[in-house]
Amino acid sequence: MIIFAALAAVVLFQLYSVLGRRVGRQPEDAAAGAVLTPPRGDQAPAADAPALDDADASGLTAIRARDGSFDLLNFLNGARSAYQKIVQGFAAGDREALKDLLSAPVLAAFEAEITAREADGRTETVEFLQFPRADLEKAVVDGDRARLTVRFLGELRSRTKGPEGEGIEDRRTAELWTFERALDSRDPNWVLVQVSPAEA
Repeated sequence: MIIFAALAAVVLFQLYSVLGRRVGRQPEDAAAGAVLTPPRGDQAPAADAPALDDADASGLTAIRARDGSFDLLNFLNGARSAYQKIVQGFAAGDREALKDLLSAPVLAAFEAEITAREADGRTETVEFLQFPRADLEKAVVDGDRARLTVRFLGELRSRTKGPEGEGIEDRRTAELWTFERALDSRDPNWVLVQVSPAEA
């Protein structure tokens, strides 16, 4: 229990440091009156084929050797969908939406923050102003476990309500999310095991 609590504390600290972290040029820096309009869901752009270094290529080769159905572009598009669902689910306090997408330590950290926010009487909703960018950062196979780290660049609008009133904030984020899957399992789903800050 002590080890689990320590892991949850580390992930929670990373969560505070990363989710909502402002990076780069902010929307308010744009010319007055500029409006970003997200495309409809059926117009979501597909991820581009990434350029890989030798380490990433060897990691992907090892994954494909164990799972012949693995496709990187499909993974990146799925990871981007998961990223949007997790960010919005966390903001809304939707534990049900999060539970199958997160590892136990990450879920514990997210739930701790959601509970604290509820205790303070705060609510939040998040919408993406543009579809986030997803790029492969690292591919590793360790025994029977595969880990893929994806760099996400997101632009979103947060609407908050609390005892002090309501607020709207547009921000850009840069984050590294690591997804993990057991290659010896029939379950094809990947779960989020780590969140860390990234350079824009």
